[in-house]
Amino acid sequence: MNTCLLSALCLLGAWATLTGGVIVKDGDFSFSLESVKKLKDLQELQEPRIPRNSGGLTAPNLCSLPNFPEELRPLCKEPNAQKILDRLGAIAADPSTCEICAYAACAGC
Repeated sequence: MNTCLLSALCLLGAWATLTGGVIVKDGDFSFSLESVKKLKDLQELQEPRIPRNSGGLTAPNLCSLPNFPEELRPLCKEPNAQKILDRLGAIAADPSTCEICAYAACAGC
């Protein structure tokens, strides 16, 4: 089992290296680090417009924005989209950590 997982991660890392980018995985979803960074930028742009007592941006609100990254749109249909967006936001908060593969969710260093 561990050998299969290690082999799969190595293959994913080699593929990501060949395509020239870092891949962020969350469950069955895979996104480029660039799309995750765009998501964080979008969240930061929208935060000043949200009242403090509203609880922040929800997944449907984010997903409905016209400049929401196309690569991330499939996750908007998931029932746990908010949790996925929160995890991606945590990775995007310090993308240099992902670029050096400190997160298990990142591949392609």
